[in-house]
Amino acid sequence: MNTSKSLVWFRRDLRAFDHAALYQALSTSHEVHCVFVYDTDILRGLPREDRRLRFIHASLASLDAGLRQLGGYLIVRHGSAPEEILALADELGVDAVHACTDYEPAAIARDALVAERLQAAGRAFHGHKDQVIFEKDEVLTLSGGAFSVFTPYKNAWLKRLAARPDTLAAYPVDSVAHAFAPPPSSCPALPALEDIGFASGEPPLLAGMEGADELFEAFVEDMADYGRARDFPAEDGTSRLSTHLRFGTTSVRHLVRTAQQLMLSGAGGTGASVWLSELIWRDFYAMVLYRNPHVVERSFKPAFDAVAWDGDADADELFAAWCEGRTGYPLVDAAMRQLNGTGFMHNRLRMVTASFLTKDLGIDWRRGERYFALQLNDYEQASNNGGWQWAASTGCDAQPWFRIFNPVTQSQRFDARGEFIRRYLPQLKQLDGKQIHAPWLVKAETLKERGVVLGEDYPLPVVDHDKARKRTLERFAVVKKVVAE
Repeated sequence: MNTSKSLVWFRRDLRAFDHAALYQALSTSHEVHCVFVYDTDILRGLPREDRRLRFIHASLASLDAGLRQLGGYLIVRHGSAPEEILALADELGVDAVHACTDYEPAAIARDALVAERLQAAGRAFHGHKDQVIFEKDEVLTLSGGAFSVFTPYKNAWLKRLAARPDTLAAYPVDSVAHAFAPPPSSCPALPALEDIGFASGEPPLLAGMEGADELFEAFVEDMADYGRARDFPAEDGTSRLSTHLRFGTTSVRHLVRTAQQLMLSGAGGTGASVWLSELIWRDFYAMVLYRNPHVVERSFKPAFDAVAWDGDADADELFAAWCEGRTGYPLVDAAMRQLNGTGFMHNRLRMVTASFLTKDLGIDWRRGERYFALQLNDYEQASNNGGWQWAASTGCDAQPWFRIFNPVTQSQRFDARGEFIRRYLPQLKQLDGKQIHAPWLVKAETLKERGVVLGEDYPLPVVDHDKARKRTLERFAVVKKVVAE
């Protein structure tokens, strides 16, 4: 596979270390160029203030600086990615384009188109596994099929890793850096966000490779308590690395290696193994999407396509109340306001809010999934789809449809003192730890003493949970009928 010139196409892998495509290109070429494309096919329709663009922009500056330290540089283009890559490959006269494999249906179709057109021009396209530990056919059932339940998948994943520990080996980019094409004397600056139609500003969290390192170092110190702390949104008990994993500013191999080392040494307590399971969930959902692209628009389990979700004008009003954090259920509303204001939502609250939308309001999970896709800094199709279908009970290894989160008991259990609620619903800050979870159950005179008038300062519940639960059980009864037939 030795070539004279290669082009490395960065997508969701914005780092200059332990990078599969970059290492392979540098190892097999005499001259390697690097490019990122602000893809108009993806950016079209995003709001001008989209926080993720600020994260990407800052991470590209970090990537360019890292490449320059190694002797290379980053070309940045704006346009339809297939057209830009093909044009640049022709302009540079490269023999091959290298990229890290993406498993989303639209990305698979895009890469197939680019590969076909490159081949027609006498050039090669090489995809390399990088964003997951195991891909495609690497983890299968004993009968050679795909897993649809997480626990056996996890056991098979761990067994394969034990048999192939070299899977976690880092790609030493610096050892082959001599093959980088040096920056030209008049290298253009990276485009400003305003140049491509988006607002500039500070990224929503620490960005780039340095940001990922800083967050991970802080998390490693507290990882032992992760198994407990991860359930409580008022605590800073999670890694906050999901956005960095989404855009590849850190290496998943590095994260798994570290978790394993902490497990072996005992320094990671029980938290390290719990966190490793979360990384395995990410692989699992990526492979579910890869093998079942229909889940983008339909239920993983076809029988659940028979469920009739509410879609009238009342449902639209309820959906708007959910989106804006004014359902009258404090934990749900605080979670949605956290999402709208920061682009982050705690994983426990993703489950609570998704369950509330689908099983209390009776609204199609696809509407909620699309809203999260617009708001989440860490949005990635596989995990977002998997999480929503889990909560709606339509997906693989999903919560049983007859198990319905009670938003009040979830609040009492995971935000017992109401600290998280007060942070995002300051109008309720005078309520005590018992009152704050269900203000409508508090006497009106007590509420007034605490400066709260329901319907004015804070909304009354838009739905009665007990009645909604009954409707959900009736709604899902059709599934039993379809299966029986």
